[in-house]
Amino acid sequence: MAEVKKKYILKTLLTLIISLGCAFLFMWLAIRGLDFATIKKVFIRADYCWVFVAFVFGIMAYGFRALRWNMLLEPQGYSIASSNAFWAISFGYLINLTIPRSGEIARATALYGVEKVPVEKAFGTIILERLVDVFFMLLFLLLTAFFKYAALISFYDYVLHQKNHTHNDQSFPWLFCLFLFGIIGMGGLLLFQKKIKNSGLYTKIIKFWCGLLEGFKSIINIKNKLKFCLYSVAIWLCYYLATYLVCFALPETSSFGMVDGLFLITIGTLGMLVPASGGIGAYHLALKLGIMGLFLAGGENPELGAQVGLSYAFLSHTLQLFIMLCMGLMSIPILADRRNNIKK
Repeated sequence: MAEVKKKYILKTLLTLIISLGCAFLFMWLAIRGLDFATIKKVFIRADYCWVFVAFVFGIMAYGFRALRWNMLLEPQGYSIASSNAFWAISFGYLINLTIPRSGEIARATALYGVEKVPVEKAFGTIILERLVDVFFMLLFLLLTAFFKYAALISFYDYVLHQKNHTHNDQSFPWLFCLFLFGIIGMGGLLLFQKKIKNSGLYTKIIKFWCGLLEGFKSIINIKNKLKFCLYSVAIWLCYYLATYLVCFALPETSSFGMVDGLFLITIGTLGMLVPASGGIGAYHLALKLGIMGLFLAGGENPELGAQVGLSYAFLSHTLQLFIMLCMGLMSIPILADRRNNIKK
């Protein structure tokens, strides 16, 4: 047992180190050659009235996500308090700041502590939520491609030219190694099939998988599918407004239109998909290149676009971090108190 725990701790530490390494790498790529006095000026001259309004919409997204999560759990026979769902979501986002994607498990575990919803069932609904979010992200990407085609092409061309062309020559050995490891893995599973099936771990995996499937099926049995869709739209509308309204806080981005806001949330979301803690660095680099693409498409100076992109990214991402830290830290004592009340 001690050996298993030791391996788990080492694996967690390794994941955290890799995640932080990605964050530092992308942050370095984003800010190299930047005068740090410029970053300081961004926060001094920002109009924080707009930042506060964006903050409100960021919190509202948490609320709509909690209401939508409740709807996914109802078909499984669980009627949870929306406030418990809200704080479990807040706790999950806080944990995501350490190890990417670890917040999903933390969120399901936190909900079990206050509502006794089995982790595997809650986790199944969370994965389903992610699939719905992917749909909206793809929708935003399609809309951006339609309205901001020139900016996307400029963004893509710039990123493409930054790549080392020698990577293409090394692609075959990597693909061959992956294929070889896949064959070895399949052979090992077939060889030890009976032993694996008789193990306790196999039983736990099957139980967990069944719980996930039950979570997936919940969307079919949702009572009010229209309300579920409206909550999903509301979540992404809040994300959009929280992203776009920050533009008005800076003079250089205050002239951006609503379609530009669509472009920003799409590029920013793509940056947040990179496995870096809290999207640090990756988000900044994505917005730097993205707004550079906007400037290139408009025939303006791309270097100025890069500067504006970083200014916006630092302000917008700091707002996101503040929301995650503020709500996440508040969730810890609240969830602990409610869990203790249940035990009494």
